[in-house]
Amino acid sequence: MKIHHFSILCADIWRSLAFYEALGFVIVTRFTAGTTLGCWLEGLGMRLELMQVPTPSPPANPFGDEGYVGYYHLSLAVDDVGQTLEGLGSILGTVRILLLPREQIIGDRTYRVSFIADPDGLPIELLQDVTVH
Repeated sequence: MKIHHFSILCADIWRSLAFYEALGFVIVTRFTAGTTLGCWLEGLGMRLELMQVPTPSPPANPFGDEGYVGYYHLSLAVDDVGQTLEGLGSILGTVRILLLPREQIIGDRTYRVSFIADPDGLPIELLQDVTVH
């Protein structure tokens, strides 16, 4: 068994597509499911599915709701959190930052971590290993 794709429902597929392309994904397949537009994107070693919701509801706030249960965020390993944020800002114009870059120790590793939001507010973690050997 292996993971085939991770799916994200979005309010505006074109806006979400521009965001995820800025992260490094490229469209490999476009499709419809009933009246819903969808696409598969590949990049960063994975496949991502975007599907537009015809009548979107406001999404849950997994980043801000301490009682939230469910999928929390997509985490992307990056070489430099600061440069990644700057690059996204130059491509997208603005990037909604949920957590400013900070160091976090997990096990025996130290990471520089920041969270941003996709166009629908879903958290995306940018994770840079800064462990000193």
